[in-house]
Amino acid sequence: MGMTITEKIFARAAGKEKVIPGELVDAKIDIVMCHDVTTPPAISMLEEKGIDKVFDVEKIVVTPDHFQPAKDIKSAELHKRLDGWARRHKIKYYYKIGRAGVCHALLPEQGHIRPGEVIVGSDSHTCTYGAFGAFSTGIGSTDAAAAIATGQLWFKVPASMKFVLNGSLGAGVYSKDVVLAVIARIGTDGALYKAMEFVGPALVDMSMEARMTITNMAIEAGAKSGIIGFDETTKQYLDEHLKDKTDYTVYESDADAKYEVTEEFDCSAIEPMVALPDLPSGGVPIGECAGKEMDQTYIGSCTNGRIEDLRIAAKILKGKQVAIRTLIVPATPVIWKQAIDEGLVDIFYEAGCVISAPTCGACLGGFMGILASGEKCVSTTNRNFVGRMGHPESEVYLVSPATAAASAIEGKLADPRKLM
Repeated sequence: MGMTITEKIFARAAGKEKVIPGELVDAKIDIVMCHDVTTPPAISMLEEKGIDKVFDVEKIVVTPDHFQPAKDIKSAELHKRLDGWARRHKIKYYYKIGRAGVCHALLPEQGHIRPGEVIVGSDSHTCTYGAFGAFSTGIGSTDAAAAIATGQLWFKVPASMKFVLNGSLGAGVYSKDVVLAVIARIGTDGALYKAMEFVGPALVDMSMEARMTITNMAIEAGAKSGIIGFDETTKQYLDEHLKDKTDYTVYESDADAKYEVTEEFDCSAIEPMVALPDLPSGGVPIGECAGKEMDQTYIGSCTNGRIEDLRIAAKILKGKQVAIRTLIVPATPVIWKQAIDEGLVDIFYEAGCVISAPTCGACLGGFMGILASGEKCVSTTNRNFVGRMGHPESEVYLVSPATAAASAIEGKLADPRKLM
């Protein structure tokens, strides 16, 4: 019996010829992602044990993002702690405020993600990096402390599920709509502790940014990871972005690899989707909910705050006026600058939008877009749990950047195809 991509990556990381799902392995970590909320507790744990070291100053990537710039004294203390630790250990890739960005957009953009590697981060959406044919997963602060100090962690090798994306996307339909359709079918626990492997012809025309949107939301189906195989699109992105141009290892699933289940989707039939409150699995076609009045639109986050997403939104917003408050948050300083250089910020400004510096703030209900009681937000983020973006009686509706932009103009859930 052959192995899947995920199993081959674990075999390499554990120094074995073969691994099987359910097996416990001690794996070497290639990259540890650290941000301002969950890393300071990991630092405290290490200090309490008298451990004041990192396993490799070049394999730990640090960026404040959740509460940057600091929103209050507590977040300022977190930043101070993260900054002091990164400086003391001379962490090579420490992106200080001014160059900091939303972590899951920043690391690929800055060339830290490579195929075939094991990548962990103390944030659940670390699964984003699987778009590059890597195994990446979120961990807690305790595991982060162990990874930072030793460069190793134990894992249970996840079983794999295959998701075959057939057909091609229609006008006004994007990868966000695809992943919302996937989660709507299998549910928020449909891939519990599994590796969601995405294949199929619909992926061929998707950019790396679009693919990252899909793997980003694997955790919303309960998955341990999401992963997409390497192809020419992956290679082109890596050629442009990688810090270290040395060879990397590309793994492909064997023809006789075992999958726990295979799900097929006709992407040609998928319409713009809306995940209704209060779960990402509440996805329905826009036609079933169009017209519902909204109070806020949010375009940004590690799911849909990349330059491609901003271009999609700007194309719809150009020459129009938003009817509700609309927040545009580029995910990194590079994207922020690119949006200015391309004239996208002018479009957003003329449309009446608020344009922010990079931050995760509103997505997790921290700051920069908090909802009041009873308010409804149409959002390009990844979660719509109760109280996710503010008051427990507020509501979040998950959509693509196109649907978000169309809804901002109409002030209610709207089909972007009408404005394209």
